[in-house]
Amino acid sequence: MYDNFNRNINYLRISVTDRCNLRCRYCMPEEGVRLLSHNQILSFEEITEVVKVAVSLGVSKVRITGGEPLVRHDVVRLVEQISAINGIKDLSMTTNGILLSKYAIALREAGLQRVNVSLDTLNPSHFEYLTRGGNIQDVIRGIDAALDAGLKPLKLNCVVKESSNDEDSQSVREFAKSRNIQVRFIQQMSLSTGHFSIVEGGSGGDCAHCNRLRLTANGKIKPCLFNDQEFDVRELGVAEALKRAVDNKPACGSYNYTGEFYNIGG
Repeated sequence: MYDNFNRNINYLRISVTDRCNLRCRYCMPEEGVRLLSHNQILSFEEITEVVKVAVSLGVSKVRITGGEPLVRHDVVRLVEQISAINGIKDLSMTTNGILLSKYAIALREAGLQRVNVSLDTLNPSHFEYLTRGGNIQDVIRGIDAALDAGLKPLKLNCVVKESSNDEDSQSVREFAKSRNIQVRFIQQMSLSTGHFSIVEGGSGGDCAHCNRLRLTANGKIKPCLFNDQEFDVRELGVAEALKRAVDNKPACGSYNYTGEFYNIGG
C-alpha cells in the first residue's frame, strides 16, 4: 500500500488491550483510567482477520502492543494465530517486561520473533517511583528469559526527558552493553502539544519515511499517532478502514486530542 506521499505502508502496530500492570508517570494518571468494556475490545478472531486483510494489501511487519500486551488473557494464542498468516516477515511485541519471564518461551514457540522492552532506568528506587510500584528485577528477569528463548534482536526502549546522556539513560546504555543488546532513546512525547522527535537509535518519529498504521484495542485504524483521525473496522469493514487510513495518512504528525499512549500503543 502506498499513501499520497509515496510511502510504502507495510507495518501494522496492534494494541491488544488498554490495560497495564504499571502506572508509569508519563503515560497514565495515578488513579488509573476509564477502561474499555469487554465487548468494545476486538476479539482475537477479529484481530486476526484485520491482519489477514492487511497482509493481502501489502503489510509484512506486525507489532503487538498495549497497554501491556502480556496482561491480555491468552495472548500467546493470538501470537500463534498471527504468526500462521502467510506473508508476515516480522512479528514482534513491545512490553514492559514484568511478565516476560513467564511467557518468553511460549511466545517464541508460538512464532513471536523479537521483543522491545521498555526500560527507563536501572536504579531500583527510581524505577519504582517512575512506574508507581514496579520491581526492576522482574524486568531484568524478563529480558534474560527473552534472550534465552531466542527472542532476538531484543531492543530496549528508554524514554528520556532531556538527553540520553543523563544518569538513568547511561545506566540503561551500560546494561544494554552488558547483554549485547540494542537500546533506543525516545524523547518524552506529548500527543496534545504535538511534541515528538526522531528516535535515537531507531526510525520512529521520522514522518518522511513513516510506514505504519495502528489498530487500537477497540478496532480503530489510525493513520498517525499524532493525529485524531481513525477508521472503525467494525463499522466500515476491514479493507475499507485500511484504505481510508492509508488515503488519509498525513505528511507529518501534528496533534492528537482524543487519544492517549496507553490506548494507542505508542
